[in-house]
Amino acid sequence: MRINIVAVGKIKAKYIKLGIDEFLKRLSRYTKVNVIEVGDEKIPANASEADLEALKDKEAEKILKQIPSNSYVVALDVGGKSLSSEDLASWMQDLMVQGRSEITFVIGGAVGLHRRVVKSADFCLSFSSMTFTHQMIRLILLEQVYRGFKIIKGEPYHL
Repeated sequence: MRINIVAVGKIKAKYIKLGIDEFLKRLSRYTKVNVIEVGDEKIPANASEADLEALKDKEAEKILKQIPSNSYVVALDVGGKSLSSEDLASWMQDLMVQGRSEITFVIGGAVGLHRRVVKSADFCLSFSSMTFTHQMIRLILLEQVYRGFKIIKGEPYHL
């Protein structure tokens, strides 16, 4: 199975970059991971709801252009379904058994994902009802995907 991550914005914090690089290295034993970064839009000072909606719409255009047509798309959204690590592993394994060869996870920017992206996804996943930065979510996602592959292979995963 191939994993794509389409994410708004670049990783700026060095400690997060180091963590991401570590999990990308660990994941290379199990799968190929392709990270696609799309530019984030600048949030204007005193932005109205309409401004934020327009910003998310611009980011949505960039995101949707990067999603491969044959990929199973997972939007990371606070309103999505929460899964345990074991459930995530089982879900990934089920997709593989169904013949899915590619999953694309989509991570929004600072103001989240436009509803068009969420509605077009095959599945919506939530890591928490808390708010995390898009940089932190990328690290958490990679760690959980790695943990999922460890569980699927029957390897110890709580190290």
